[in-house]
Amino acid sequence: MNRRQRNKIVPNIWIIAAKRSDTAHNYFALYAIDWRRGARLSWEGWTRYQEFLQFHVPVKRKVAGRANSSQPAAKIAKKALYLQLNEVQYKELEQLFYQPFSRKRWKVFMKEHTRKKEASLK
Repeated sequence: MNRRQRNKIVPNIWIIAAKRSDTAHNYFALYAIDWRRGARLSWEGWTRYQEFLQFHVPVKRKVAGRANSSQPAAKIAKKALYLQLNEVQYKELEQLFYQPFSRKRWKVFMKEHTRKKEASLK
């Protein structure tokens, strides 16, 4: 793999994070992680889910691809992990996202959040 190919990002995991606040409004953010290259991308700023689904995300479909392409967020939402987070959990996710890349810390966060979600469903 040459340098140009290493610089391209092909996301392996997509995460949709919905932050619940004290008010009735949610705040949506989309996170993309490329484990192989240790790269991360994020898009945020939607308060309505319908507006979020209309957003076209610029992504590479394959590493050797030359052209930039985009996909609607609605297509990505089908394969993304959806997290309902409160403000404290959302801050923890942001800190984790912007710290030096650690796959172990991501696994711990996801496992911890999944347990909390399952416990709240019972």
